[in-house]
Amino acid sequence: MNMIPRQEVPEDILEDSVLAHIAAAYFSVGKRLERKTGCSATRGFILSTLRGGATLNQNQIAMLLGFDRTVVHRAIKTMAHEGLVSERKAKSGRAIHVQLTPKGNRYRERLIKARVAADENVVHQLTSDERATLVRLLKLIAELDF
Repeated sequence: MNMIPRQEVPEDILEDSVLAHIAAAYFSVGKRLERKTGCSATRGFILSTLRGGATLNQNQIAMLLGFDRTVVHRAIKTMAHEGLVSERKAKSGRAIHVQLTPKGNRYRERLIKARVAADENVVHQLTSDERATLVRLLKLIAELDF
C-alpha cells in the first residue's frame, strides 16, 4: 500500500501529533485530487453549494463555506469567465446571484466521478475492517472537544 507522501510537513512536526497526521493526509488527498481534476478545493466547494439548481449570492456562499468573501468573489469571477457559473444582479440591493450553468453542471459531474473513482481506489486498498475503523476514529476525533 502506498503511504501518503509527507514531503510538505516536517517529520518532527508529525512525530507526536495525531492532528498533524490528519491534516497532512487531508492536504495530500486534496492536492492529489486537484492535480487529477484541475479543480481547486475552493472551486469544488463553491460548485457543491450551487448543486441542484441553487441560486446564492457570493456572501451566502462565503458564509456557508466559512471562506473569506474576497476568495469566493475571485473564484466566482474566474468561474463566470470560464462559463461555469452565471451571475445576475439581485432585484434589490447590491447582491449578485450566482448559479451553475449547464457547462458548470457537467464540470461538477466530472469532478464527482473523479472523486468517486479515487474513493473506490481507496476502498479497494483497505480491508472492510480497516475502513470501518478509520471512519469510526475520524468521526470520534471530529466530535472531540479540544
